[in-house]
Amino acid sequence: MKSLLDALQDGRLVELPTNDKNEALEFLALLLEAIPGIQSSVDIVKEVREREAEGNTALGKGIACPHVRIKREGELLCAVGWSPGGIEYTAPDNKKVHIVIMYYIPDTQRVAYLKELSSLAKAVSKAPDAVMFESIADIHAIRAKLLDWVEMSVNDALPDATARMIRLEQKQRAQETALPRPPEPGKKALTVIPFTFIGLESGDYKILAQNKEFIDIFETGKCCTKLLTAPEELEADGYHITVISSLYYALNRVIRECVAVKNQ
Repeated sequence: MKSLLDALQDGRLVELPTNDKNEALEFLALLLEAIPGIQSSVDIVKEVREREAEGNTALGKGIACPHVRIKREGELLCAVGWSPGGIEYTAPDNKKVHIVIMYYIPDTQRVAYLKELSSLAKAVSKAPDAVMFESIADIHAIRAKLLDWVEMSVNDALPDATARMIRLEQKQRAQETALPRPPEPGKKALTVIPFTFIGLESGDYKILAQNKEFIDIFETGKCCTKLLTAPEELEADGYHITVISSLYYALNRVIRECVAVKNQ
C-alpha cells in the first residue's frame, strides 16, 4: 500500500472539518488538487462527485475509498480524512464512515490501484468492528492504526513474493542445467546475488532474493542484524555485501537494496 504510506508520511492525513459526506469529499478533493504535480486542468471535485453518484464507495467497518480516474500519466496518490463523529455514507453494513481514503488514479496506475485496494480490503476484513474508531479521539492514534494495516499488508505479501522467487530460481536452475557454463580455466566462479532487506522496528527482518539457500543462510545469521544499522559494506558468511540504497519509513522501518558477491 505504497500510496497510503506516502500519504501518511507526507502529511495528507487530516481531521475532516465536517461530517457531511459531500463537503468531506470536496475537502479531500481540494487537498489532492493541491499536491504538486497534479494536473491543474482536472476538476477533481467534479470527477469525484460523478464517480460517487455511479456507486457507493464504502468498504464497510468505517472505511470508504472514493476515487477519481484520470486519462493521463502520473503517480497513484491518495489523501486520507478522519471523521471523529462519523459520516452517514450509506455503507453496506449501515455503519458510519470514519476513515475516507480518496485516490487519484492515472490510467497507467489502474493495476497498482487495484492491488492497493485489494490489500486494504484484506486489512479491513481482519479488523474489528467499526466501533473501534469511536473510541479513538486522537489523529496520531488513527495514523498508527493505518500504519499497522500497511505493515500487515507487507507481511501478508512476503510469503507470496518469496514463493514466486523460489519458482523463478527453480526455472533458472533448470536452464543452467541444460546449458552449463563452467568458468574459464584458472578463473574462480563469481556468485552475484541481488537482494532486498526489509527491517522493522521490532528487530524482525525479511530478505527477498531468488536464491533460497542464500535466504536460509542470511535470515538465520548475523548479517541481517548488522543490516538493521546503516552499513555501506560488510563481510558475512563468505559474501561481500554492498548496500546500494536505503529507504527509511516511519516507526524505524527500512528497506535496503543490496548486492552480495562471493568468489567460489
